[in-house]
Amino acid sequence: MRKAANLVLFVVDASWSMAVAERMVATKGAIMSLLTDAYQRRDRVGLIVFQKDRASLVLPPTNSVTLAKKALADIPVGGKTPLSAGLSLAYQVLKQEKTLHPDVMPLMILLTDGAGNVSMTDLPPQEEAHRIADKFREEHFRTVTINMEHAAFDQGLARQLAQRLGGPCYALSELKADLLYQTVRQELDGSG
Repeated sequence: MRKAANLVLFVVDASWSMAVAERMVATKGAIMSLLTDAYQRRDRVGLIVFQKDRASLVLPPTNSVTLAKKALADIPVGGKTPLSAGLSLAYQVLKQEKTLHPDVMPLMILLTDGAGNVSMTDLPPQEEAHRIADKFREEHFRTVTINMEHAAFDQGLARQLAQRLGGPCYALSELKADLLYQTVRQELDGSG
């Protein structure tokens, strides 16, 4: 039996709320490692970043290392945290992928502190983000939330969001590419 292809979609908070440079370096590193694997596995990797008032699909799902390198070279950072927009775009991408490739196993890796401060609707940012998160759970999309909040300031927002998404929430002691990569690999291998 052929193993189902995975789609790993990274969704990264690129607002100023956190040490964004470190986060992008770790994410880019993890993406490149996954793509090196993907070559053997038919997996694909994508990247959404959200900052200011929008979310952008920086890297549409691909298994091309070359495309990824190009796309990851220059990523916009700074500004507010449109968490809902990030989740909403991720949901659309995964939904579309499921339609195009029914056998694909999507996994969203969300790097955030869970604190959105920009809404797309009249709802308060947190409530809006939670409502969008519920859709992931309803669709049984696998998710992993990487809590980026500093332990000393953690109000549990990322954890609450992860619960709504229906997936685990991890705080990585240090955000390094290989740790992030291992976390994703365990998730992919564990639920196969």
